[in-house]
Amino acid sequence: MSNTVSGKGQTALITGASAGIGLALAECFAQDGYDLILTARSAAALQTESQRLAEKYGVTATPIALDLEAVGAGHKLAGEIDARTLAVDVLVNNAGYGIVGGFNGSRESEQLGMIDLNVRALVELTHIYWPGILSRGRGGVLNVASTAAFQPGPLMAVYYATKAFVLSFSEALWKEAQGTGVHVSCLCPGPTESKFRERAGTGRTRLARASTPMTSMSVAELGYRGFRDNQRVVVTGARNAVLAWLVPLLPRRAVLGLVHNLQSPA
Repeated sequence: MSNTVSGKGQTALITGASAGIGLALAECFAQDGYDLILTARSAAALQTESQRLAEKYGVTATPIALDLEAVGAGHKLAGEIDARTLAVDVLVNNAGYGIVGGFNGSRESEQLGMIDLNVRALVELTHIYWPGILSRGRGGVLNVASTAAFQPGPLMAVYYATKAFVLSFSEALWKEAQGTGVHVSCLCPGPTESKFRERAGTGRTRLARASTPMTSMSVAELGYRGFRDNQRVVVTGARNAVLAWLVPLLPRRAVLGLVHNLQSPA
């Protein structure tokens, strides 16, 4: 972490911030002096963590409980932020979920919900705050994708596809922002200790048995440093970085077979 307070006078909006990587990222930004706007579905957890971070780091932390999966929730959140006369200098799109299992037999509402939260809400919020961020020539956008973004994902087909979108979108914005002073980074974690892991069911796969998950804080620290350095893509863990580099070099059929095997029940 930086020894200087680089975020003083700026505010970071972090989605999915009540636990896991989102909460750890909030801690990283607060430690560097950023005021916080934290949003997630859990009002009680948000209130508790906002108060803790504010007291610990001497920053302002505003909790806004909201379900971003609902269509139009991004604009509703922006309205709540405007009503509090707050500005957003850094947008951290962390909210998202995944579900392990074949597409056949899955719940349509959950598959579409993944698209709504992982993609639509992310684009909606970015579209709202991007013009202001660019006009100020500082701050930026940190999107949380996954190592799933680098290949198709049989047995998590929609989740992998949403994260591929996030990676592609982020890299394009990084290029558009060059020379403006605005930073854009895409954080791509591998297996991580978090509530996402519990909800998705990824802890019961062969991938989980073959790897040791990183802590949410270690992932967040790498992501925050990458954002601070305007690193386009941040893949956490040396093994994950090597695999992400290798995927484009392997036959697609082999990659599909490998992922299918890893996402199968252990």
